[in-house]
Amino acid sequence: MLDSSPVLCDAVRMTDRAAAVYGVVADLEAESDQLDALVRDLDDAGWATPTPAPGWTIAHQIAHLAWTDEVAAIAATDPERFTELVTEALQNSPETYVDDAAEAGAGAPVEEILAGWRLARAKLADALREVPQGVKIPWFGPPMSAASMATARLMETWAHGLDIADALGVTVLPSDRIRHVAHIGVRTRDFAYIVNGKVPPAEPFRYALTSPAGELWTWGPEDASNIVRGSALDFCQLVTQRRAVADLDLEFVGEDALEWSGIAQCFAGPPGAGREPRGA
Repeated sequence: MLDSSPVLCDAVRMTDRAAAVYGVVADLEAESDQLDALVRDLDDAGWATPTPAPGWTIAHQIAHLAWTDEVAAIAATDPERFTELVTEALQNSPETYVDDAAEAGAGAPVEEILAGWRLARAKLADALREVPQGVKIPWFGPPMSAASMATARLMETWAHGLDIADALGVTVLPSDRIRHVAHIGVRTRDFAYIVNGKVPPAEPFRYALTSPAGELWTWGPEDASNIVRGSALDFCQLVTQRRAVADLDLEFVGEDALEWSGIAQCFAGPPGAGREPRGA
């Protein structure tokens, strides 16, 4: 007879949750390594290449990731220090502290930028693996679990990596790690409405997305009247606002889903400006 005691069940659940955190962190590390390989052999001129983000070079992009990973590691290990950093940022430059940090970081020699990012992301990965079960990590928005923080950092790494790939004129083959990005896109549907001053629809959407490996990923009720279907890669480009909806292989069924397609946003902050259609 199997032992189904509460203690054993709790232990199994804790093991499953720990495995989930380790899995997302491993995917974050793999995504970071892939981007590292894209920039590590660039010369100074390469690091100065403008990216689709206005005013940001490749150096700005990596400096931003380094700063954010460093701050996330502080949040996971020293919440009081993180609170001090947030207070200081909001007091000194509430509208521009992210851009200010990227600008300051991008001014360093490229070797220091890359080394700093490598150190920061390693510290973050170690910190996330050590966050006690049930503990929420403070952040600029709502506090997050270790798994959610790792997922958010993977989303940012992937999105900024896409900017860098575009700047270099290369195509990086997507992996099924983008499921984490798609998941955030689904979870932030209501957030996109709220930051745009709109009331979220009462009913959930159905999402049916084809992964890079050809699998079908789904979220939401099968009988939903509003449906988003198509390429998971294109969905991730939509919710990170890296491509205009007109350039994407996505279908939106229902008035609410169509409206959402114009405001979709999975990253924190005010409404993003999005991107112009290619060739516009």
